[in-house]
Amino acid sequence: MEKLRHIALSVSDPEAAAQFFEQAFGMTRAGRAMRGWYMTDGVMNVALLNFKDEAVPGYEKLKDVRGVIHFGMWVDNLEEAEKRVVAAGGTYLTGRKETDPNVFYEVKYRTPDGIVFDITESGWKGAVKEVAPATAG
Repeated sequence: MEKLRHIALSVSDPEAAAQFFEQAFGMTRAGRAMRGWYMTDGVMNVALLNFKDEAVPGYEKLKDVRGVIHFGMWVDNLEEAEKRVVAAGGTYLTGRKETDPNVFYEVKYRTPDGIVFDITESGWKGAVKEVAPATAG
């Protein structure tokens, strides 16, 4: 079953944002991102990214944009998920499946409304696909 396990945020200062997430929410750093930091709460991966003036496929200039820029779904089977996404009106944007099982990858799509999202079989640093609900006791 597909799981929401990734949210990417555009921030002005990834280091300051990482410190905020550590102090305010007890999140930990899962690793460096190309444009900032990956944070985790043990289940979700939150990317804190600064795009500066670079052109990124699927986005207009993000220099002055702050907040959520895309979300990511961890899927069981990329090919099957891609078929469902397209059948539901989604459109391919960029990326491809990576054959190296040690590499994280994302394939980007747009919803019919234009919202960018990732799908992947490999997950994200610090994210866990299957989580057992806590039992009352």
